[in-house]
Amino acid sequence: MAENKEEDVNLGANKYRETQPLGTAAQTDKDYKEPPPAPLFEPGELSSWSFYRAGIAEFMATFLFLYITILTVMGLKRSDSLCSSVGIQGVAWAFGGMIFALVYCTAGISGGHINPAVTFGLFLARKLSLTRAVFYIVMQCLGAICGAGVVKGFMVGPYERLNGGANVVNPGYTKGDGLGAEIIGTFVLVYTVFSATDAKRSARDSHVPILAPLPIGFAVFLVHLATIPITGTGINPARSLGAAIIYNKDEAWNDHWIFWVGPFIGAALAAVYHQIIIRAIPFKSSRS
Repeated sequence: MAENKEEDVNLGANKYRETQPLGTAAQTDKDYKEPPPAPLFEPGELSSWSFYRAGIAEFMATFLFLYITILTVMGLKRSDSLCSSVGIQGVAWAFGGMIFALVYCTAGISGGHINPAVTFGLFLARKLSLTRAVFYIVMQCLGAICGAGVVKGFMVGPYERLNGGANVVNPGYTKGDGLGAEIIGTFVLVYTVFSATDAKRSARDSHVPILAPLPIGFAVFLVHLATIPITGTGINPARSLGAAIIYNKDEAWNDHWIFWVGPFIGAALAAVYHQIIIRAIPFKSSRS
């Protein structure tokens, strides 16, 4: 009798272990298959209407993004005090809120990049072809130029007087400070984009509802709160280029390289971190 009880105890100990797998170790990949990387060049896209439709969506989204956000910045700068306007928090909400709305509207058409740095990061992760990446970046820049141009058309005098929403490294900060702020800010944004749009996470964590535009927009909001005092917050080369071209004064061009180099470095670091550390893609490929 005692022997039978001991066998039952041993059976129970083996069947019901105290140590349970935690986190991703407790989850399976049965509902997810890793998609093949996008080809570097995909000439067939050039004959597809969906390709051009996606580019038009990126143009329109970036146009609306610049229109709303630069108008908000102009309204802030025209006010006698921060208390009589939306304030820095309001500007940050305008940028983050517009990204939330526009990513939500365009995600099903173009992926809702609205930012050359995001496009660059996703290209490095082989989420889209070079053909599409270049087309998106061109359309984003054109949309940004048109959006800033419309704002200037509405208020030529104030636009010229109030720097046109152009990104510059603010007094008291060095170019290195500005570059570092742009790198880290863009890393936060692109890392959030990768995490929020990870198809494996959606399949694995199906019990957790994920609305991708919300964390992406919130990341933009938080980065703006942190870096508006330093650079006015670029983290989007198209946004910086559109404002600089329409404003077109020396101060807008002196530090302009920071708003391309910084975001592209930040996006590359985020792509590498997500693919190698978070997803461990190269290690999975080597095992297969």
